[in-house]
Amino acid sequence: MRSWFITSAVFCFLVTSFCWLTTVGELTSSYDLVSSEFTLTFQPEKLQKKTETQYKRIHQDWLRMILNDKTDKVVKEIDQYLESYPKDAETYFMLTLANSKLGKLEEAYKAMQSALNAGLPAGRFLSGPRNLLEPLFSLPEFLEFREKYLKTPVHGPMLGCISGSRVQVWLRTVDEADVVVWASESEDLKDPIISTLGRSLPEADYTTVIPLTGLKPGKTYYYGVLINPEPEEKPKKIHQFKTLHDEGTSLKFRLAFGGGAGYVPEHERMWKTIQAEKPDCLLLLGDNVYIDDPESPQMQNYCYYRRQSRSEFRDLVEDVPVFSIWDDHDFGTNDCSGGPKVDDPPWKLDVWQVFCKNWTNPAYGQGTEQPGCYYQFYLGDVHFIMLDGRYYRNHNKKDSAKSTMLGPDQKAWLKEVMSQSEGTIKVLVSPVPWVFEAKGDSPDTWNGFKEERKEIFSWIKEMNLSGVVLLSADRHRSDLWKIDQNESYPLYEMNSSRLTNQHVHPEMKQAVFSYNKKQSFGTIDFDTKGENPSIHYRIVSIDGEEVFQQKILLEDLQ
Repeated sequence: MRSWFITSAVFCFLVTSFCWLTTVGELTSSYDLVSSEFTLTFQPEKLQKKTETQYKRIHQDWLRMILNDKTDKVVKEIDQYLESYPKDAETYFMLTLANSKLGKLEEAYKAMQSALNAGLPAGRFLSGPRNLLEPLFSLPEFLEFREKYLKTPVHGPMLGCISGSRVQVWLRTVDEADVVVWASESEDLKDPIISTLGRSLPEADYTTVIPLTGLKPGKTYYYGVLINPEPEEKPKKIHQFKTLHDEGTSLKFRLAFGGGAGYVPEHERMWKTIQAEKPDCLLLLGDNVYIDDPESPQMQNYCYYRRQSRSEFRDLVEDVPVFSIWDDHDFGTNDCSGGPKVDDPPWKLDVWQVFCKNWTNPAYGQGTEQPGCYYQFYLGDVHFIMLDGRYYRNHNKKDSAKSTMLGPDQKAWLKEVMSQSEGTIKVLVSPVPWVFEAKGDSPDTWNGFKEERKEIFSWIKEMNLSGVVLLSADRHRSDLWKIDQNESYPLYEMNSSRLTNQHVHPEMKQAVFSYNKKQSFGTIDFDTKGENPSIHYRIVSIDGEEVFQQKILLEDLQ
């Protein structure tokens, strides 16, 4: 009887403990749980996809363990994970890396085949991490697989730096290679414009950026790339783009923008939704990938490869030119400050170099002497000024009035650029919200740099600059804000940063409009050709629903 009582008590305790652990599991991110054998075994399936911070971090955690020589533990965890999620392609990719590092090459190749069968793009095994995949080179079947892609871009082509007369084409190759781009107004590439010969190099992570010049404004062009071109060879896969108008020319065009693009496979369809809106260009305003590991270039590259290999993203950027800046999660860690020095902490320059290799922007700060992700460009007579809110950010704890988000050199550059602006409309682009209320009382937005924002806004007044609007990201929702000013016109701020993220921030009642029910992005239709130029802002959900629109007239920005 006593034995039965003790057994029953133990059983009740175990049941109670299991129920408590299950409850805790539902309240705790599975990123925190993936290393636990118990929770991996009993965790309900819905928890894996509960938030994007769970799924996207699982594989980063495993890669970090592999890089830190905890590979045997990774294999055990992956085997358990696959019992619950046997078709997860990314997990088979990690199993490939782990077995490759352990020298279990046949098992690595088998895991690679499972990843490919589950839908992972072939480019994932061609881009890297190359040092972890290198042992597979001893397998003839892997070399045969690799050989098939030597004349195909691993990533890209991705367009950038569009204007009325030129565009840049970025891509990554399997090996060091010569690359040339053909473009024509004819789909059969008749009478092509042929670029100068570019070369992808190991020190650039096998990327190259090739300018196409001599284009005509407002024209649709078809283009293709050749890798290690042979005599008489012509491009087979054809893409297209449309030039805009030369600097200073009035025009109509559509821009799409947003940030907050953590890797969530079921939300990668967002790139298709953006493409369906037929934008003339795309602005990615930070947290374009979530890395949060500034001291590991391999982790940074892995996060870029993961996004750049997605067919939805590739289909978009091969036709729509991209301009980008970073924020905390693709520069450092959450809400980070880089500090005032160029090379302190020492990882800053390495992060910058990785960023430069993975985009095709007009500039990256002021080069190696003053690195960053800030730059300017014109689309017709619309002037865009892209700011870096992280590299030189410095909170002065003793005197908040001396805190700076931009640093002295970038701020001086900004004032000079603004004072010389000839844009009918001027767009000041920040990775974080300009409005103080966007993130409560957090000092991470311009709320933590009130004096510097005041200095910038005062400069706009002093220079009598008309037509200024604000763009930003960071908050996981889409907003429109109106910042009223004394003795000047109001500044409208369009904010959007929930492209693919599952994690969401609350809607803000203080905003003109605020939306967080689904992933979303912004579009802006600029029209400077009419008698009264205008800016038409729309918020569009991942399902293509227009949830908000408002037109702002230039006459209200004087």
